[in-house]
Amino acid sequence: MRVITGSARGRKLEQLTGNDVRPTTDRVKEAVFSVIQFHIEGRSFLDLFAGSGQMGIEALSRGAARAVFTDASKESIEIVKRNLKTTKLEECARVYRTDSIGYLTTCREKFDLVFMDPPYGTGLLQQALANVERVMNKSGIVICESPSTEELPESFGEFVRLREYRHGKIKITTYCHTDFAE
Repeated sequence: MRVITGSARGRKLEQLTGNDVRPTTDRVKEAVFSVIQFHIEGRSFLDLFAGSGQMGIEALSRGAARAVFTDASKESIEIVKRNLKTTKLEECARVYRTDSIGYLTTCREKFDLVFMDPPYGTGLLQQALANVERVMNKSGIVICESPSTEELPESFGEFVRLREYRHGKIKITTYCHTDFAE
C-alpha cells in the first residue's frame, strides 16, 4: 500500500493485518480520487473508520488543508499516526481513537469531504449516513465504500445520491447536498 500522488507520492504505508482487515485497493483509491480530484485542494477531509488512514493521507498528499482520522481500534490509531509521520503530514492532521458514530454526534467541526468505509455487514454505514449531515459543509461530498450488493439510500437529510461506481465486489457511492446535485 502506497500514496499514489502528491507531496507524499510513492511513500509506503503500514497496514493492519488479520482476517477482518480489508484495506481499500489502489485501484479503488485511484477511482475515488479521480471522482473528487477538483474538490480536494484546500479542503477539509474526514476519514471515518480510518483503518491505516490511507484515504485521508492521500487527500492530504493531494492538497487537502486538513484531515481528521477516527477509528475505535487502538492498533489502527497507532498505524495512522506512524503513517502520518512517515509521510510528514502529521501537522495537518488530527487523530482520534473513538467510536466513529459517537464522533459524528458530538463533533462541532464541518468538513468538505467525508470518506466512510466501515466493516461490512455491521449496519455502521447506515448509522453513519444518518448522522453525517450535521458535520458537512453544504457544498461537501460524502463518499461511501460498501459491498456492491449492499443497497444504500437514495438520500439522507438534504443530501442525495450523486453516483455509484462499481469496481468488482466494491461499490463507491457519492452524495452531495440537493443544491449541488447535477
